[in-house]
Amino acid sequence: MTTRTGRHFLQIPGPTNVPDQVLRAMSAPTMDHRGPEFAAFTTDLLTRLGPVFGTTGPVVVFPGSGTGAWEAALVNTLSTGDRVLHVETGHFATLWQRMATELGLYVDFVPGDWRHGADPEAVAERLAADTARTVKAVCVVHNETSTGVTSRIAEIRRAMDATGHPALLLVDTISSLGSIDYRHDEWGVDVTVAGSQKGLMLPPGLSFNAVSEKALAASRTSRLRTSYWDWGPIIEANSRGFFPYTPATNLLYGLDEALRMLEAEGLPAVFARHDRHAAATRTAVHGWGLEVLCADEREHSSALTAVLVPEGVDADKVRQIILDRFDMSLGAGLGRLAGRIFRIGHLGHFNDLTLAGTLAGVQMGLRLAGVRVDPGGLTAALDVLGAE
Repeated sequence: MTTRTGRHFLQIPGPTNVPDQVLRAMSAPTMDHRGPEFAAFTTDLLTRLGPVFGTTGPVVVFPGSGTGAWEAALVNTLSTGDRVLHVETGHFATLWQRMATELGLYVDFVPGDWRHGADPEAVAERLAADTARTVKAVCVVHNETSTGVTSRIAEIRRAMDATGHPALLLVDTISSLGSIDYRHDEWGVDVTVAGSQKGLMLPPGLSFNAVSEKALAASRTSRLRTSYWDWGPIIEANSRGFFPYTPATNLLYGLDEALRMLEAEGLPAVFARHDRHAAATRTAVHGWGLEVLCADEREHSSALTAVLVPEGVDADKVRQIILDRFDMSLGAGLGRLAGRIFRIGHLGHFNDLTLAGTLAGVQMGLRLAGVRVDPGGLTAALDVLGAE
């Protein structure tokens, strides 16, 4: 058995490192979730949660994973046999599409190459051709965790509006919320899907739907609606500071502390920090002589970077060497990208020195795996981090 010293570097793109103060907050004694203290706590928490989504509307919080938030978005707004437009941007977009099919929805899947985000023109073309207005919703992943590609949601909304089509816009922000600029209200999103374990700096276990008035109206006629994921009882109970069933109380304590951390730094500064760390990471990759998977400069993710390894190199072997030698976990390639890429997470509770250590470990691991890289890649990244 290998003896480990020092801290483990968890550099997958989620779950991310949980800050000590969040862990401490979660260790507080559980309070009565039917009592007045909890009602005041919940009311304040939900009010402060809205700005992270960029909304003044309701944000529904479920005990569950991001997958649950996907399902909640679909079952509250749609009915069996409804037609939905899903855009293929990577592994998680594919899984969401599969869920829609399993729920009895008819899915029109716009194919993609996993190196680009959702194409606003392709969405507009599909909707313009739908003269009977049979498409009820468009589903897009904002930041595709499997590829490191960020779709341009504001442009997609404008493209939809230009067609005059009434379809809802459902957006997955599981790996972007709290890390990449996002504006639910301003961009005209109808349901925003999120999870606790990435930019919100919590363990897995909470899932979220931010909901527009249009989506709420659709939920009143949805025939897919299920008891557990039903927005109605939660929004009604939340108006009094409560939940219709037992909430994940201690995770909510952690969420409260995570929101305080985001508020103290300020969301613009949080986004700028993520942008800067992503730029430094891409600088290192290019300096090594390797290729970033994302092929459009407008769509580089600020939450993670997916790195293509050269032909004949097994990315999983590189990851294993880095884990064994340097006690650092990197994200694997998923689906069609298995063995072809590794993913460097740089989101959540993260700073310059953590990134410098991460990139040093990646550079050493690549060389140990026999990949010819220019050691100037790390130096170039440090220059970005050290710039005033």
